[in-house]
Amino acid sequence: MPFIKEILNYDSLSIVGLEKNVGKTECLNYILCRLPLQEKRVAVTSIGIDGENKDQVTSTKKPEIFLREGMYFSTAESHYKERRLVSELVEITNERSSLGRIVTAKVSVGGKALISGPSSGVSLRRWVAGMEKFGIDLTIIDGAISRLSSASPAISKAMILSTGAAFSSNIQTLVQKTKFVVEMIGLPKLEDVTRDALCDIESGVWGVDNDDNIIDFGLTSALAISSLKVDITKGMRIIYTVGALTDKLLKLVSDSKNIRNVTLVVKDFTKIFVSETAYRVFCSRGGKIMVLQKSKLIAVCVNPTAPNGYVLDSDILCGKLEEALKLPVYDIVKNKYDI
Repeated sequence: MPFIKEILNYDSLSIVGLEKNVGKTECLNYILCRLPLQEKRVAVTSIGIDGENKDQVTSTKKPEIFLREGMYFSTAESHYKERRLVSELVEITNERSSLGRIVTAKVSVGGKALISGPSSGVSLRRWVAGMEKFGIDLTIIDGAISRLSSASPAISKAMILSTGAAFSSNIQTLVQKTKFVVEMIGLPKLEDVTRDALCDIESGVWGVDNDDNIIDFGLTSALAISSLKVDITKGMRIIYTVGALTDKLLKLVSDSKNIRNVTLVVKDFTKIFVSETAYRVFCSRGGKIMVLQKSKLIAVCVNPTAPNGYVLDSDILCGKLEEALKLPVYDIVKNKYDI
């Protein structure tokens, strides 16, 4: 169980799926069943809704979440009432989701539960911090489709990525699309004298000039970049956007004569919303992107079966992904008893 052992080196973990039905919940259950609870006190929550026996969008059967004795979990109070386990309620918070207040409980007798926790990055950070009072050693966040924020290193230090046939039914395309996401996760961390100051900035687009002066371009976000009448890369060695990095800003820097002297910086990979085509053009011209905070991607899990019944060859898929990603790749269902 190599990646289970590696998880134990971190105090926070997120599990993120690149699409619905890529095996994220199977991966979560695999981890929850194998963590050594005699060594680690574990708490679980979700940024979406997890543990339903049927997907609300595709109507396909879903694996339910099984929680073991001693685990802590946080969920909406309406879902807490539906639990099929015995637990001790330890906290009712002021944090709310659309399904009511978020409550935390400790499992007394293992069983199944619906997990629907905090719904934003800010509230997830509060949840992680709040688990300290229960002596939690490892917090686990089950992410949701298009909600990569749960994998932000500001929230969790390690992550596992789930991909599969639901993301693409063509192996070559699936490998390429997954590789691009993994490239973004693996972007290098900025080591610079201005890094701490940049971390403290809460909004806008900023520059660092050759004398290490931090310049405010007066933009609320990178989305307002088209309103500028000047080349913001001139005389700069860093362009930092606090919010989303989009194709528009990437193209602006890519078209600049100063591209080889400027590094684009974002908070972390979850802020990157660029197409692979724009990114490749940017890199081919000498462009560089770095992050202020970096997550550790431990492993990639795959589900070779799509909701429509199309099945990819698991061995070929895992082999090609491992070759492309240089990471361990697991088909959790196929190898449930072997890993």
